[in-house]
Amino acid sequence: MRTWGSFVALAAALLVPVSATPAVAGVRVPVRRLPAAPPCPNVPPPATRPPQPPPAPDPAARAVGGAALDTAGLIVPPASTVPPAVTATSWVVADLDSGAVLGGCGPHEYGVPASVQKLLLAATMLPRLDPNREVTVTAGDLAVEPGSSAVGLVEGGRYRIETIWLGLLLRSGNEAANALARLGGGPDGLAGGVRAMNEEAHRLGARQTHAVTPSGLDGPGQFTSAYDLALIARACFADPAFRRYAATRSTQIPAQPARRAKGFAISNDNVLLDRYPGAIGGKTGFTDLARHTYVGAAERGGRRLVVTLLGAEVTTQRGWQQGAALLDWGFAQPRDAAVGRLVEPGELDRSAPPAGGAASALAGHAGLRGGAAAPGPRPGTGVTVAVGAVLTAGGALLLARRRRHAAAMSTGSALREPEIPEQD
Repeated sequence: MRTWGSFVALAAALLVPVSATPAVAGVRVPVRRLPAAPPCPNVPPPATRPPQPPPAPDPAARAVGGAALDTAGLIVPPASTVPPAVTATSWVVADLDSGAVLGGCGPHEYGVPASVQKLLLAATMLPRLDPNREVTVTAGDLAVEPGSSAVGLVEGGRYRIETIWLGLLLRSGNEAANALARLGGGPDGLAGGVRAMNEEAHRLGARQTHAVTPSGLDGPGQFTSAYDLALIARACFADPAFRRYAATRSTQIPAQPARRAKGFAISNDNVLLDRYPGAIGGKTGFTDLARHTYVGAAERGGRRLVVTLLGAEVTTQRGWQQGAALLDWGFAQPRDAAVGRLVEPGELDRSAPPAGGAASALAGHAGLRGGAAAPGPRPGTGVTVAVGAVLTAGGALLLARRRRHAAAMSTGSALREPEIPEQD
């Protein structure tokens, strides 16, 4: 039974309007926080193994993209409609083109990625690998947990890199992830590929993301956030090859006569492509620890939106259906609606933090398409100390399960759970 009813009543009584500044086209836009009730109706996950605590909160990382995004609750524009109820512990809806963040729930809360990690692999390796190059799959590439998602590549098989990309993005092949990370990792192979993924996450501004495995299979200390996933997805959808692969409904994996392996067809796991008008691609994910994760994008009326969600439970809706509902909500909002923005690649490295302050200079008043932060205090700093105390105390109750659920991985491959693609 939830025990935060008294906190909700007290917070509602004391709360005064709070504004933040995501700046749309240079104009400060007020936003509203909704702490009066749990913003995402979370379903407790099945008991698994005791999780490790997530990394300590980093004030600078939590404020990337706008001060209003530094919240564990729901943040939406003041004139927006109420977002649909979903089971995800955190989510973000953003504009792929302008970079506007339309809304979110715990945008910077730590979560576990599962197979949506493969998008970071794509953002990292697509520019490095020639899709027409033919390569050989090794025994090491096939070293994945029994029962985890795989394309069906064979040891010693010869495949074009484009075929391996399709196996990764259509069927969430973990052996395909290993092969691509190894091929793009330089002299250090797979380890170099994972290191490159983390370097790319840093470059994109995804400062709450740390990869341990290229596939998203559970590994110690692996984490991300809904905001970071939106940054990564934006980088992926900027690549024409990724857009083509992600929108592919089916393809043929060629036979390997030398290995006595027949060819076979594969189809895309992302049901959004066939069930949502204007869908342009995405990625499903699941591990026992991560629960269901999802990234999906669609185009409507010349507007391209992306939704990212972490820690979802499948009760009445699958991950893609929750994503579709949030996309519908996003498309219903005005084009200038925003509560923050997706930072540009390399922007955080170019912007020095303010002297004597932990938060990034990008956290406040920068425009949606990048640029340095504008001077001046952030709105909303006049909230009373009483309200802050109430929200702090209540937040500890509201987020106890969220903190436990959005945990990093426990150590040891023997404890890893198989990855299950989301299907009807």
